[in-house]
Amino acid sequence: MDLRLLRYFVTVASEGSFSRAAEKLHMAQPPLSRQIQQLEDELGVRLLHRARPITLTEPGRYLYEQARQMLARAEEISLMTKRIAKGTVSRFSIGFVASTLYDQLPDLIRRFREAAPGVDVALNELMTLEQTAALKDGRIDIGFGRLRFDDDQLVREVIRDEPLVVAVPCGHALLSKAKSLKLRQTVDQPLIVYPKAPRPSYADQVLSFYRDQGLEPKVDFEVRELQTALGLVAAGVGICLVPASVKKLGRDDIAYIKLDEPKVSSPIVMSYRKNDQSPLLAQFMVLVRDMGKA
Repeated sequence: MDLRLLRYFVTVASEGSFSRAAEKLHMAQPPLSRQIQQLEDELGVRLLHRARPITLTEPGRYLYEQARQMLARAEEISLMTKRIAKGTVSRFSIGFVASTLYDQLPDLIRRFREAAPGVDVALNELMTLEQTAALKDGRIDIGFGRLRFDDDQLVREVIRDEPLVVAVPCGHALLSKAKSLKLRQTVDQPLIVYPKAPRPSYADQVLSFYRDQGLEPKVDFEVRELQTALGLVAAGVGICLVPASVKKLGRDDIAYIKLDEPKVSSPIVMSYRKNDQSPLLAQFMVLVRDMGKA
């Protein structure tokens, strides 16, 4: 979609008038009208009610909101690219799955910001598979996910293996059974897994733990995000297996039960491009190694 046409459309919609929009864009009104007509023809929808003042159709309102965001993002990208080219800013992009924020990642990011104060650190919440594509496309420089798999273009290192716990609503019957549980003791409970997509994901990792023991869990909900899963647990609709660091959230409507299953754990996997010689990546990796020794 042509950003120039979107800019014309947003200006007309904001001004509510072709004449005022044309004046603001420093162009004549007839060419502007033709450009908006071209956009409507391209999309096959009517975007404007051409009365006075001009108003938006339902599709037009949707496009207006999305186009404003796209144009703002395009401007941000343009400015940042120019700043990087001038050497006035360096940028380092980190991809992460939400559950890693409750482990050591926040402290690692804080230390990196302190060590490299002139660097613009961008944080991107991405599922593990999304991080793989983003690394190859150059959209992120390093990723922290939960899945183990090989890729010829990436280096992947397990920096920590984290035990899982069972998240249950406060007062749940499982809390009275024991201080720790076997997986088989949870198999009859409604299970909430996340993320729903893209797959394979942490959800499949959890399901594989059951199936490796010949158990078939009752999956009642598949949700997109960890926070949604915890909200459903708090509402009493099911239980969820989560990394132990999630307990740091400190929710008072959820309790966590230890799993007596030494092999049931979830790795934090760090990924970056092979042969990436970036000084910022090297600096970040030093901090990762130092934290691993602590």
